[in-house]
Amino acid sequence: MKFDHPAFAPYLALIDALGLARAQPTPGPDCLDALNAQAIRRDTRNASGLPLRFFMPDGRLSARDYETHILRTGEVPTRAETWHDVLNALVWLRFPRFKAALNAAHGNAIVGETSPIRGRRRDALTVLDESGVWVISRNPVWPALLAERAWRPLFWDHRHEVETTMQFVVVGHALLEKLLDPYPGMTGKCLTLIAESLDPDVVEGLSVRTLAGIDSPRQLAPLPVQGIPGWDPANANAAYYANQDVFRPARRIPS
Repeated sequence: MKFDHPAFAPYLALIDALGLARAQPTPGPDCLDALNAQAIRRDTRNASGLPLRFFMPDGRLSARDYETHILRTGEVPTRAETWHDVLNALVWLRFPRFKAALNAAHGNAIVGETSPIRGRRRDALTVLDESGVWVISRNPVWPALLAERAWRPLFWDHRHEVETTMQFVVVGHALLEKLLDPYPGMTGKCLTLIAESLDPDVVEGLSVRTLAGIDSPRQLAPLPVQGIPGWDPANANAAYYANQDVFRPARRIPS
């Protein structure tokens, strides 16, 4: 497992500070100490303003209990010997305002739910937490092509525009876990952010505001992330985008 995939670029300084590149094949229990040291150094807090801390849970929490525990205590259940949980902690440390907003939105939605079945709003929040990708663009035309699943027109015909006026930031920890050993069919879900700056630190506040308008997974366009220019060396060839097992066209609804 390596962190040389372009998706890890926003996280490299943290990965180095945490010593994660040496944690092979999986992290160890001492990873918690490193995560908490960074949380203290960065003064990372949850949406309630409580200091964030990572701890090894005694058992498995339900999704509702997991979110409410973080919101109530600032403590994030983290199985330190799994990449899934450690990468979740990595995103918390790197983009704390976004993660805190996700957690708070879950908490607010849970209060309003009258059924144990997760509603559409929490479905969307969960999709973003696990597989979210910020699609930052100076021009709204290009993310619109993603929504239309116009893969080749975007990633090949307008490749230069994608490379110069767009930025893709993986914030879903399950997707980051897959990117440790990437394969063509990996799919993220897009949170579109139209901004002049492509710096993820600058647009993190915009991601929080945009999150407020997401109430269904249908609003989150799919993104085969290996199709992003430069994210797979093989996509330097136009034929790469002809694989309809990966780049599936939009389904047409009969009239």
